[in-house]
Amino acid sequence: MNVVLIGPSGSGKGTQTSKLIPKYGFEPISIGDMLRAGTAEPTTLGKMVKKYMDQGQLVRDEVVDALIKTKLRGWNYRKGVIFDGFPRTEYQAKYLDELLSELGYALDAVIYLDVSEKEVKHRLEKRIICQKCYTPYHEIYNPFTVCTVCGSTESYRREDDKPEIVAARVKDFHRLAVPLMDYYYKTSQVMVINGEGTINQVHQRLIHLLEAVERKEARPAMLEEVERIQALKDRSSVIATDEAQISLDVVLLGGPGSGKGTQAEKLSKSLSVAHVSTGELFRAHFKNNTALGKLAKSYIERGELVPDDVTQGMVQERLSQPDVQQGFILDGFPRTIGQAEALTDMMTGMKRRLSGILYINVSDAEIVKRLSGRVTCQDCQTPFHTVYNPPTKEGICDHCGGALRRRDDDEPETIRARLRTYYGQTAPLISYYRALGLLYEIDGEGDVADITQRIMDAVRLIEAKDELRKRASTD
Repeated sequence: MNVVLIGPSGSGKGTQTSKLIPKYGFEPISIGDMLRAGTAEPTTLGKMVKKYMDQGQLVRDEVVDALIKTKLRGWNYRKGVIFDGFPRTEYQAKYLDELLSELGYALDAVIYLDVSEKEVKHRLEKRIICQKCYTPYHEIYNPFTVCTVCGSTESYRREDDKPEIVAARVKDFHRLAVPLMDYYYKTSQVMVINGEGTINQVHQRLIHLLEAVERKEARPAMLEEVERIQALKDRSSVIATDEAQISLDVVLLGGPGSGKGTQAEKLSKSLSVAHVSTGELFRAHFKNNTALGKLAKSYIERGELVPDDVTQGMVQERLSQPDVQQGFILDGFPRTIGQAEALTDMMTGMKRRLSGILYINVSDAEIVKRLSGRVTCQDCQTPFHTVYNPPTKEGICDHCGGALRRRDDDEPETIRARLRTYYGQTAPLISYYRALGLLYEIDGEGDVADITQRIMDAVRLIEAKDELRKRASTD
């Protein structure tokens, strides 16, 4: 029997997973466990995970996909598996179904633990975590003295269990839950149970449901149940009205290696607007040891993925700074429909609206050529390219004489994995923004100067459109 447990943070997924394993012999699959285990693996994938975590960087989505694939291919299917908190998005759900199908298996049940926001806040404000193995406990429901998993007597409270952070986390979960629940409703796999009450009460409900699943008598969720859960999503994501401030607020969209970073820098200088890069944002927050940086690091150090609300908090804070008030070039965010909706919320709250989305379209073959040709100095980190910017002496850095090598994440196989993730997770933004009338598609191949000119031509169209809106608002 193969089972997925989903629900908001604090719904009890981890606790119930631990209680179900002894009875059913499930193999537990948790992203956090896989990331932590990956750092000790001598494989290329393990080295990549370790590099990201050691450097305090976000582990890329395609690396997580590869970890899931590796885990499933080495999985003993005899007693089944239980997924704790994965998948979280529709893309991940489709990816998981495809992997299982390749192996000749399928999910038997996707169980949604239905817990109110009030109950989530109550639980998380009293949550206690084992310092060594991160097993969760609770002051009232499951007090901590000695960890029953690893024997540690050290515990701590998570920074992200503060009420204001919990509220943002729940909001983001429901933003993602709408398409996820819809996907599993259509496949007749999702089942909803009451996740409130004592740990044992919820556990007995789960046992009762799983027994029905084994007998093939379990009832899939009714449409009314799914719609009630989907209704918890904040539906306030709307494009700001024409009363919004007029500023050149642009997003660059494109696959890995499409040149977003290069073009963003050129646009920023030409248009005298700020270049906002999410990669740079994370590095700045880590370097300056900000509250958001500490929060992001706490996830990375536990071997967990940094949730969307932390990234969104960094973006929102950056967009509120003085140098961004005349406009921005946003690079690296949004990457999903959920993040796009969050960006709309931010912009509406600031009484601004996006001017346009510049989609740099580059073929897969060109992307593989560009990224697989990148080499970096192992000593001074200076980048080169074997075709477009070769070193004077092959394999040797022009600046310090250090050895040049290709990064593991620029290997052709890894690049193709990144492209698969991009098409599944980020490419839907193209249709999303096109439907809103905001998308400008640019041919991203050829000479860099020619690409820049095409982008500038699109920007002039955006500026003309904004000028018309500005005149209309003053008439």
